Amino acid sequence: MKKILLTVAVITAGLVSSNAMAAGDAAAGKAKAAVCAGCHGAAGISATGMWPNLAGQKAAYLVKQLKAFKDGTRKDPTMAPMAAPLSDEDMVNLAAYFASLK
Repeated sequence: MKKILLTVAVITAGLVSSNAMAAGDAAAGKAKAAVCAGCHGAAGISATGMWPNLAGQKAAYLVKQLKAFKDGTRKDPTMAPMAAPLSDEDMVNLAAYFASLK
């Protein structure tokens, strides 16, 4: 019984943490997103098919991808150095900003 309660507590804490992270600060993300505009467009819509559109993507997906670029599980010679200096908070804020765009 204790094991089940512990498992439920851990899952609940993870969900609360994920929800808090998903919220982010879109205004702070917008300020950080200026450097992203060169490839992904000023409003998150890329001018070419070479780079993906970020506008309207789900925030959790964007955070996951940025973390993967940062930790090297997803490899890209352009994105790895862009993600490297980002904090978890920066990633959440950027994701909130791009998720808010149409």
